[in-house]
Amino acid sequence: MKAMKIQMKSNCGNSRNVQDIDSIYIDQTGTYWKKAEVYDYLKQFPKSIQVNIFPYPYLVPVMSILGEKYVRSEANDTVTDNLLKLPRGYGK
Repeated sequence: MKAMKIQMKSNCGNSRNVQDIDSIYIDQTGTYWKKAEVYDYLKQFPKSIQVNIFPYPYLVPVMSILGEKYVRSEANDTVTDNLLKLPRGYGK
């Protein structure tokens, strides 16, 4: 599966923080998933969703120090997380 687009939280449209992502559009499901749902899915099925941007890194589940579930892409040689390079929507 591939992550194709992201929806940002309200007032976070230009954020460069993956924790400000509200939901992620997954191609095979044809819908947006809340980031906590993607986190839970990846805990059960690791390495099952990739970012649709070269080098197609896998999404990994991460828990913030405050207990917030979110996801990011596997680290690579880019400065900005590849997930944040996907097309984005606003206002959720």
